[in-house]
Amino acid sequence: MKIDVLTLFPEMFDVFNHSLMGKAQEKQLFTLNRHNIRDYSLDKHKRCDDYPFGGGAGMVMMPQPIHDCIMAVDPSHTALRIFMSPKGETLSQKKVAQLANCDHLLILCGHYEGVDQRVLDSDIDCEISIGDYVLSGGEIPAMVLIDSVARYIPEVLGNREATVEESFSSNLLEYPQYTRPQEFNGMKVPDVLVSGNHQLVDEWRRQQSLELTKKLRPDLLKKGDL
Repeated sequence: MKIDVLTLFPEMFDVFNHSLMGKAQEKQLFTLNRHNIRDYSLDKHKRCDDYPFGGGAGMVMMPQPIHDCIMAVDPSHTALRIFMSPKGETLSQKKVAQLANCDHLLILCGHYEGVDQRVLDSDIDCEISIGDYVLSGGEIPAMVLIDSVARYIPEVLGNREATVEESFSSNLLEYPQYTRPQEFNGMKVPDVLVSGNHQLVDEWRRQQSLELTKKLRPDLLKKGDL
């Protein structure tokens, strides 16, 4: 998979040089390219924002630098072009799995008070939100999207079952996890997990997922595979 990020702050994405994502890129399991929108500004000061027509607080990102950056990165429109926006479709595990099937993603990160609507109308395929709240820019939402999608790329996690059993994959929350030592601060690992009976373990985990979902996210039970 190839992922292109268009941003005013490409250095923010250095986080992907570390941990699993850094190793995945070293193995060339996916490619993450960062593009500075300022490099495409025709303004002598590389300005990318201006006051909004009609008045109002804050600044709006101008269409020209964004459009030219998109055309340079994806001239043939082979990528699915995404704008991170609180107005977009809310990101879900189902949507993540769909995006993981794409060969090429282009992600536009807005900033300030927003992006000129004309570039969204002409150059963007879809808008995606990570929740019903507003952040100072689209960089952090883009990181959430990239991390969640990249985990579906074969060999990134090392265990293909990892994305199957975790929370939200079946609209149920994940069961509790335990590791060594078997007793810690007077609390013991549930006996069933050290019984060696895989059927009982599976049943226990299923029951725990159902109970946790009922307690913490009962809304998911309407969608869950029961």
